[in-house]
This record gives sequence, C-alpha cells and structure tokens, in this order.
Amino acid sequence: MSDAHPANLDRIDLLHSLTPEERAIIARNCSWRHFHPQEQIVDRSSDSRDVCLIVEGRVRVVNYSLSGREITFDDVEAGGYLGELSAIDGGPRSASIVALTETLVAFMSPRLFLETATRHPGVATKVMHRLTQIVRASTGRIMDLSTLGANNRVHAELLRLAKAGLRPDGKAGITPIPIHSDIASRVSTTRETVARVMSDLSRDNIVIRQGNSLLVPDFERLEEMVEDVRGD
Repeated sequence: MSDAHPANLDRIDLLHSLTPEERAIIARNCSWRHFHPQEQIVDRSSDSRDVCLIVEGRVRVVNYSLSGREITFDDVEAGGYLGELSAIDGGPRSASIVALTETLVAFMSPRLFLETATRHPGVATKVMHRLTQIVRASTGRIMDLSTLGANNRVHAELLRLAKAGLRPDGKAGITPIPIHSDIASRVSTTRETVARVMSDLSRDNIVIRQGNSLLVPDFERLEEMVEDVRGD
C-alpha cells in the first residue's frame, strides 16, 4: 500500500447528485491509498469504519471459514463503494476487501459519510437503494444454498454472470472466462465440481469458449435450467 495523489470523485455513483465543487470538498477530506493486486484493503477484524470509494480498479468482498476457505460475496468495479454498514451502525466489519487489480481507494470517514447522506437526499437515496440490493442478493443466495444442489448453484451463478452480457439476439457473453475457484467460492462448492459442471455444459453446447470469453448461445435455455430447479 502506498500514498496516492488525490484524484476526483466524479466516477463514484454514490456522489453523482452532488456538484463538482461538493465532490471536490469531499475528495479533499478523504484519505487516499493505492493498492496492488491481492493486497488487502480492509480486514474484517480491523477497527476501521470508513467507507471505501473505489476510484480506480476492481475489488472483491470476501470472508473466510474457520478452516480458511475463502467465501466470495461480491466484486465491485471502479465507481462503486463499500463499507457503509459499519459507517452507519458503528458495528464491526462484516467482510474483508481485497484488491483484484491496481486499485485507488478514497477512504471516507463515517462522520463525513453520514453528514453527506443527511444533507443530500440524492446520496441518501443511493444508499437506500444499495442496502435494498444487498438484502435482495442475500435473500437469493440463502434460497439457492438452501434449495439447490451444488451443480445447480453453479448453473445459477453462470446465469447471474451471463445476465450482464445479454444481447438482443438472445446470446450472452461472460468476459473474462470465470475462474473455477472463484465460482466455487461464490456458491460454496469445490473447484472439481465446478470443472465437472462446466465440462458438461460445454459438451451440451450450453456454454462455448471463445478466446477469453464464455459464450452462452441460448440464454433462455440456461435460464430455464435454473428456474425449473428453483420451481421444484
């Protein structure tokens, strides 16, 4: 970790409703740090309650089981933010944050975060929307873990990834090709299970490898596979 020259916060979605001048004031009151790939940004056991504004790069939200197995919650791109739960209630961190690429983070103190949300309804609305997304995603994940087998959870995760690359022609692209261990971490299974499921899907032409991308030639077919099992 090293000091970084402050940049602007114009890309941070949370602050889009503010004027450039208001964002500049916040930027001057943040602590800025640069992180290398795989470097820890926030440790779950730390006393920090700052909100992390991801100015550049990409980060992963993770936790670890008692045996040391990594559990992935989410990946956040530049423009996103993390850590609002601890800033709001003063409680401990719920997860750790690790840089996936070269990453620039602006750390916003809990006081500054709460003052900004209180004074600017647009910011408060963004926070509420994100908290709603967290609840919905958590509910869906709990349901999948409770009702789907390991193979079906892999299917569901691929469906989630494919939705972001859905095209008008009904095909979908996933770029880059997801790493088996990453999928395993997200859906609480093993790399071997993911590899076996991916091989089966490839054999059935449900997914096709194309360079650094994974093509889903018939998104609806994959969606039906997942929804049929969820409906049982």
